[in-house]
Amino acid sequence: MQKLKVFYDWMYKVTMFVCKILLVADILVVSFTVLGRYVSFIPDPTWTEEITLTLMSYMAVLSGALAIRRGAHIRMTAFDRYLPKKVINVLDIVADVCVLVLAYVMIVEGFKYADGIGGKGFYPSLPWLSKKYMYLPIPVAGIAMVIFELESLVNNVRRLLGMKVFVEKEATLEEQVAEGGNQG
Repeated sequence: MQKLKVFYDWMYKVTMFVCKILLVADILVVSFTVLGRYVSFIPDPTWTEEITLTLMSYMAVLSGALAIRRGAHIRMTAFDRYLPKKVINVLDIVADVCVLVLAYVMIVEGFKYADGIGGKGFYPSLPWLSKKYMYLPIPVAGIAMVIFELESLVNNVRRLLGMKVFVEKEATLEEQVAEGGNQG
């Protein structure tokens, strides 16, 4: 089990590193655009908007996969304090299965679209670059979601059975306040 935790930790770090690289690239491209518009000797590139949006697409969906690992994704917790812990845990397992189904659809349909109709177009300002890369974030994020959601599912099943979990979810704001936390 420790080897699995090491694998998930490594995958989390790699995905986080990729997101950081995408953010830095996005900032550099946008800075280049601004300079091109306001500094006369720097050409104003036409390709920056499409590249910026593509980088942002990758970053957004991969960040969502990272939130799954940390248990920090948006979820309804209004009734959590009124329901028994086991019921909440079963509902978490149902949610995990639903997210796995969504991730599967993202992978299958995302690759179909990227290889099919989405891959037939080209960026107007970069005619040599296929729009396939604009649509690839969906299946790539689906793969990352499956990886991290499987860990969440195993943790929730282990929690239901009273076993030790690999990674604890982040406490919600309500839980932090109830525990007297959130000092900072």
